[in-house]
Amino acid sequence: MNQKNSLGLNKSFLDLDDPIELFQIWFEEAKKHEINDPNALALGTANKDGVPSVRMVLLKGVDKNGFIFYTNLNSQKGIELSENPNASMCFHWKSILRQIRISGTLTKVSDDVADSYYNSRAYESRIGAWASNQSSILKNRDQLLESLEKFRKKFNDKSNVPRPPHWTGWNLKPKGIEFWLDGENRIHERLKYTLKDNIWIKNLLSP
Repeated sequence: MNQKNSLGLNKSFLDLDDPIELFQIWFEEAKKHEINDPNALALGTANKDGVPSVRMVLLKGVDKNGFIFYTNLNSQKGIELSENPNASMCFHWKSILRQIRISGTLTKVSDDVADSYYNSRAYESRIGAWASNQSSILKNRDQLLESLEKFRKKFNDKSNVPRPPHWTGWNLKPKGIEFWLDGENRIHERLKYTLKDNIWIKNLLSP
């Protein structure tokens, strides 16, 4: 028999007032079981006209201030985020039958934070940030390969590859976080945290 918390939910939801703390606990559990990229998330954005798009990105940082990922500012998502900073994230971990949805507003990270993460990347990844005009049309694959070679020659000191000005991180400051646990016969368990006057309010949601 599963233990329950005070809201009648499975014990995995715990009894926490801070959803970031609960996220971090679930995330650590996912790291133990998810075969590839437990930090993968679906990022939903929309342009200035409200037309949505979604793609997978990797979470590269999380703390009380929000959830961080990195991208090319000239990419489709970079342009959309400049036009419309509202976005959503969805983590789905099949291995533990759990899902977390997050909605909020995105702002760029500081240059110091972006520099620190960029410099931790492998050399070829740093070169790729310079060489790829992300989301633009390629005439052929050789065009990209030639660009990669060009920047390898330009930045041949592997310890000194500056961060491109068009490449940085975004931080999603959450306004709502929903935790989902798979249930038998589609009777799932859902717990929603909503930020109101800087206080997180918890509510159960029907499956």
